[in-house]
Amino acid sequence: MATAIETNVLEAHPRESGNKNMARRVRMGGKIPGVLYGAGKNSLSVSVDPRQVTRILNSKTGHNTIFDLALNGGEQTKAMIVDWQYEPIKGKLLHIDLKRIAMDKALKVSVPIFLRGEAAGVKQEGGILEQILREVEIECLPADIPSHVDADVSELVFGKVLRVSDLSLGEKVKVLTDPHQPVAHVTTVKEEVVATPEAVAAEAGAVPAEPEVIKKGKQETDEEGAEGGDKGEKKPEKAEKKEKK
Repeated sequence: MATAIETNVLEAHPRESGNKNMARRVRMGGKIPGVLYGAGKNSLSVSVDPRQVTRILNSKTGHNTIFDLALNGGEQTKAMIVDWQYEPIKGKLLHIDLKRIAMDKALKVSVPIFLRGEAAGVKQEGGILEQILREVEIECLPADIPSHVDADVSELVFGKVLRVSDLSLGEKVKVLTDPHQPVAHVTTVKEEVVATPEAVAAEAGAVPAEPEVIKKGKQETDEEGAEGGDKGEKKPEKAEKKEKK
């Protein structure tokens, strides 16, 4: 694991703190506004080069990188990026927060978890590897901050869960995340059942074909037919009476 200390140098210039208009003028000059604080010292408004910040954020250690901050006409200190803002549409850096770092004091940071290896449940049982937790919170001295945590998933099968307690970070790193928190597991492939035209037709055929009103109508027809039969039997009787007359 690479540690979070790099040889990057970030140059900063003091600036006047103020409203959004002043911050806008800083950006028009090719810089971005920022704030430097920490180590028991007063906070200071600064402007920095966005290209240097982007280089640090895109390095192996990312936002956990500890670098040398050179303040023009002032202090030089170890620092790290603790917060930053992007413009939502164009993706340009808008603002940055910097923190002074004391190398002899422990820090709380979050580091990414990288899954390594091929899970047995995927290779032999046809499952899918699912990563549940992507970062773990730790506490350690600045020099011991890892760039990431490797998680071996090669022995994962169905029913087995890789948890935070299974991660190996060394004695110098204290894990703050719940040790029972699941990191990854192997899950089954969920097949979506698509109804076929035959199945749809069969389901439609299962609906009662004749509503209650129609049934009543049939019953009435049958009764009328029965009555009509009786009338048919009475007609010959009337005819017989006429013949007698």
